[in-house]
Amino acid sequence: MEQYQTQLDGIFQALADPTRRAVVGRLGRGPASVGELAAPFDMALPSFMKHIHMLEGAGLIRTSKAGRVRTCTIERARLAAIDSWLNEQRTIWEGRTDRLEQFVTQDKEAKK
Repeated sequence: MEQYQTQLDGIFQALADPTRRAVVGRLGRGPASVGELAAPFDMALPSFMKHIHMLEGAGLIRTSKAGRVRTCTIERARLAAIDSWLNEQRTIWEGRTDRLEQFVTQDKEAKK
């Protein structure tokens, strides 16, 4: 369980930055070179590479190098961990709101 939490911490830390979220969003449409990913951002390539390394370290993307071109690909399995955690949270909160609704409705009926 602790390893699972540590993985989620790394994933959410990586996704906390809007540049990295944009990169993940772009890679959702398919693989892209680092140059293609960096083009929309007003930053030097070494600065952009820090974002790539953070995403790769969190396991959200995979990079491969062919000649001078480094290509990035999304790791969908890692995104499944986020989906799983969000589903757990959704189940918890839906249960809580259902119980609250039941409490409020019963209280109104009791006052009649």
